[in-house]
Amino acid sequence: MTHLLEVRQLRIEIGERCLVHTLDLVLNQGERLAILGCNGAGKSTLLLTLAGLRPAASGRVLLDGVDCHQLAPRAAALRRAWLGQYLSDPFGSGVLETVLTGRHPHLGRWDWESGRDSEIARGALAAVGLRNMETRQVHTLSGGERQRLNIATLLAQAAGLYLLDEPLAHLDLNHQMAVLELFSGAARDCGAGVIMVLHDPGLAHRFCDRALLIHNDGQTEIGTVDSILTAKNLSQLYGYPLHQVEDGGHRCFMPA
Repeated sequence: MTHLLEVRQLRIEIGERCLVHTLDLVLNQGERLAILGCNGAGKSTLLLTLAGLRPAASGRVLLDGVDCHQLAPRAAALRRAWLGQYLSDPFGSGVLETVLTGRHPHLGRWDWESGRDSEIARGALAAVGLRNMETRQVHTLSGGERQRLNIATLLAQAAGLYLLDEPLAHLDLNHQMAVLELFSGAARDCGAGVIMVLHDPGLAHRFCDRALLIHNDGQTEIGTVDSILTAKNLSQLYGYPLHQVEDGGHRCFMPA
């Protein structure tokens, strides 16, 4: 069986520090995985490595059964879409023009965007609540609007795997829930795989199937959200005692 993502004995280092020891991971269509850990534990670095954007110290990352480093950039972009924490805008661009860049992996070298590409881009803007901002310049957007534009660009890319580094950054509660529902729908209805770095374990429990905990010593734990996201495990992860509260099937955690 070919998996959307397969990680074999992955080891990640920065300088002399090991961030991740021998991680094994498989993600299939329709699965959602949350990554949690303290600041500086290596969550973003792991996501970059899974995206094939930085080398690992050892081990392999396979996208659809192919080593990510053997894929040309366009072929990789057709398989996975990556959302980083930071995105600069050195040149002026309109909102619709920005979203259309998500369609570039689907175009030939000298192709222009088609009407179908524009339709997909407009649908992505509507999905994140930016339907009426197509002609706005990107530099006029608020932080939350810019983040939703980033997400719309990923949706337009229409890859089978979404790698999301803090997708809820800059978003108010309403839009946080909308974005989580959006990617849950992509997993449920389109079979997309979703891996996202989150800071709220309660939201991870509600919107993901499994969770990966990255400890500061490079050790990792992975399992179903019910088995992994417990007050005991999270208290050890964050170095602070937490209480677990259950309500209507949802689980949340509060400082003790």
